[in-house]
Amino acid sequence: MARDTTMSPSAAGFQTEADVIDVTRLRVALARLSRRMRRHALAGLTPTQLAALSTVERAGPLRLGDLAAAEGIAPSTLTRMVAVLEELGYVRRDADPTDARASTLAITTRGHETLERLREEGTVMLTESLKLLTAGQRAALAAALPALEALAEPETPLPRPAR
Repeated sequence: MARDTTMSPSAAGFQTEADVIDVTRLRVALARLSRRMRRHALAGLTPTQLAALSTVERAGPLRLGDLAAAEGIAPSTLTRMVAVLEELGYVRRDADPTDARASTLAITTRGHETLERLREEGTVMLTESLKLLTAGQRAALAAALPALEALAEPETPLPRPAR
C-alpha cells in the first residue's frame, strides 16, 4: 500500500519531502506508548501524583510553590495532592531551614523504593515489547532516540496551551 507523501497540515513547517513528519501519527503513537507504560500498577497514584513524586525525588527537597511551578498545577490542587502522597508515606514535610514559616517536601524511603519498582516494571514491559519489533524497527528506534530525547527535554520549555 503506497503512503501519501504530500505535505499535510500536520507536517506544516517542514521544507522537503524527506523532512516530513506526520505529527499527528507521532503524537498518537507517543500517547499510546505512554498509556501502555502506565498500565502497570501505579502504586495507588494518579499520573499527576506520580509525576510530582518523581520531581520531588529529582529536585527535592523543595517548597510546595516550587513543586507547583515545576508541575504546572495550581497550589490548591497541589495541597490536596501532597496530602495524599503524605498519607501514602511517599513524601514528608520538613521545616524550611531558610524560612521558619515555610516547609519543604522530601521523598521518603518508601517513595523512592516505589518509584524504583515502577521504573523496573516499566523497563521489563518495554523490553518485552521491543522483542516484538523487527531488527530493522529496533535499529530505526535506536537511531531516533537522540531526537526523542531532545523532544522530551527541550532546552527551552514548550509553551503550555491556554486553558
